[in-house]
Amino acid sequence: MFGQALARLPDFALFFSVALGLVAVYLLVYTLATSHNEFGLIRRNNIAAALSLGLSLIGFALPLSSAVVHSTTIIDLTVWGIVALVVQLLVYVLVRLVLPNLSGRIAAGELAAALFLGAASLAAGVINAATMTF
Repeated sequence: MFGQALARLPDFALFFSVALGLVAVYLLVYTLATSHNEFGLIRRNNIAAALSLGLSLIGFALPLSSAVVHSTTIIDLTVWGIVALVVQLLVYVLVRLVLPNLSGRIAAGELAAALFLGAASLAAGVINAATMTF
């Protein structure tokens, strides 16, 4: 039993590493796509920026974890990770349509705008994760 678990350790390490790499790519692409500097704002203790980015990260991590569970190859995992990234970018674009000057509002520390973006990101992530089970 213990030997079987150890035999699967390289697979775990590979899938975990690829998933962490996808998280890094997500953070890079998402923060470049937004009109505000999330990490700069977070360094200045902007709770709105931390809330919106943190919830969007969870909204990405949920479908990514579903992809890890349901993928049989690294290619599957990568493709579904990219799908999860695109979904989160679409959520940001759609919320910007509903809330004009979204980035300015987050940069100004407006929690309502940040929470709505974060909740939309999280909701999309939950739905995205659920649809990846086919």
